[in-house]
Amino acid sequence: MRRDLSTVALPGAFGALKSLGSKVAVSANPRAMQPYDGSLAWATLLLLAIGLVMVYSASIATAEASPATGYRAWYFLLRHGSFLATGLFCAYVAFQIPMKAWQRLAPWLFIAGLVLLVLVLIPGIGRSVNGARRWLSLYFVNLQPSELMKLAVVLYTASYAVRKAEFLHARQPMRQTLLKGFLPLLVVMGMTGGLLLLEPDFGAFVVILAIAFGILFLGGLDWRILVPLIALLPVVLGAILVAAPYRLQRLVAFLDPWSDPLGKGYQLSHSLIAFGRGEWFGVGLGASVEKLMFLPEAHTDFLLAVIAEEIGFVGVLVVLALFVWVLFRTYAIARQAVLLGRPFAALTAQGIGVWIGVQAFINIGVNMGVLPTKGLTLPLLSFGGSGIVANCVGIALLLRVDYENRRLLRGFVE
Repeated sequence: MRRDLSTVALPGAFGALKSLGSKVAVSANPRAMQPYDGSLAWATLLLLAIGLVMVYSASIATAEASPATGYRAWYFLLRHGSFLATGLFCAYVAFQIPMKAWQRLAPWLFIAGLVLLVLVLIPGIGRSVNGARRWLSLYFVNLQPSELMKLAVVLYTASYAVRKAEFLHARQPMRQTLLKGFLPLLVVMGMTGGLLLLEPDFGAFVVILAIAFGILFLGGLDWRILVPLIALLPVVLGAILVAAPYRLQRLVAFLDPWSDPLGKGYQLSHSLIAFGRGEWFGVGLGASVEKLMFLPEAHTDFLLAVIAEEIGFVGVLVVLALFVWVLFRTYAIARQAVLLGRPFAALTAQGIGVWIGVQAFINIGVNMGVLPTKGLTLPLLSFGGSGIVANCVGIALLLRVDYENRRLLRGFVE
């Protein structure tokens, strides 16, 4: 049984894209197509595999020198491997759930995320490391709610944009658009951002802000709200930077890390040294010097610097190419969902693309010295259980959107 896609009405930007539907070529034999995007799955698995190898390489010196790890060189390898196994299992489960069910669950997942962010701030419950309270101790592992919240924000904002579509586009009086469409989400995201800044986790705050307003923009937010918002965001982010002296000091150090290479510019200067040592083909896998207690957070925030040192420019280029392909396929899947009249699925795919793209861009920029130092990991590669699990589930949702798209093209009704 085939669905008549011409009867699906889409508001705003979705309607414009749907008008291109007649130009999309569908296979003469749609039932012969693959059930999901194999290239996206393989690119993701390659990034996960590279991450596993490089986390082990980058963490050996730290593991051997720390009593907390029992001086075992393979400590972080074993933990990261268990995180990957958990993430792939959660991804498999997530892939089995239809997008309609995710749409119904979105508000509840977001509320659960807010509860976790509150729990983190309660003394005795939240765990503090290096002055930041971002983790919940689960005895064997630490849960970082902000990583899970990124996925929850993708689903919630996509769901909200679909439910409030008539108020977000320029079809209503400005007052109604503002009060019934934009402001409720702004208040909710402001509350989320406030909780993140209390931890503090400015990096997660920026990523979540980018996800929420990126989805609204891609969903066709009224330009009368969009233009002032774009002008206001740099002012707000600047005020947050100035309000916390240590953030301002990081910005100054980023502009000239060599002015204080043993202080504020320590991390960035050693990251740049790692990039310089790697040259074209690197010094060899396992032969990094910077990971020998010189470069802090070598297996988390600065994993790319170790990749650059050991595998060189070629290794960095491979990682960048894989990320570009993941993002390319993400937006291709989202566009196909738009043309098939599936706005929630399309916005979810686009939101995941914004999430992975913005976080990867920030981490790569920090490692290469073009952005101020922030505590953000490299998606799909860096050590960290909550981040890996959330990333894997995000990719699984992309594959689910693609799977449902292909079923519709075969003539099945979802």
